[in-house]
Amino acid sequence: MHFAYTIAYVADVEASLAFFERAFGLKRRFVAPGGGYGELETGATALAFAQHDTARGSLGHDYVAADRSDKPLGVEIGLVATDVPSACQRAVDHGATLLTPPTVKPWGQTVAYVRCPDGVLVEICTAMG
Repeated sequence: MHFAYTIAYVADVEASLAFFERAFGLKRRFVAPGGGYGELETGATALAFAQHDTARGSLGHDYVAADRSDKPLGVEIGLVATDVPSACQRAVDHGATLLTPPTVKPWGQTVAYVRCPDGVLVEICTAMG
């Protein structure tokens, strides 16, 4: 097996794709006809979004929607940046909410957390060692 993609369930795939393009500089890889699913180019593993009705139809169950929860879900998307403070500020300038400002961890990695308009939790960090 190999890790193929992460899919965030969102209310508006187009809005999430557009936000991630503006805030993080990612490019679209694929959008399904009808717009219920879309992917961003992130290297070997895609970051994807599925509209709630598409996700519920595929999953066959309901779930906690990130944009409906007051607290972030217990999962994050990690994006590596060489300049975490600038990347964090760019995300905030485009509508993300700053949760944790850039902090240098004891192991030397710089880490910040933002919450996107669609509720997705993103860690912006420097590469590990």
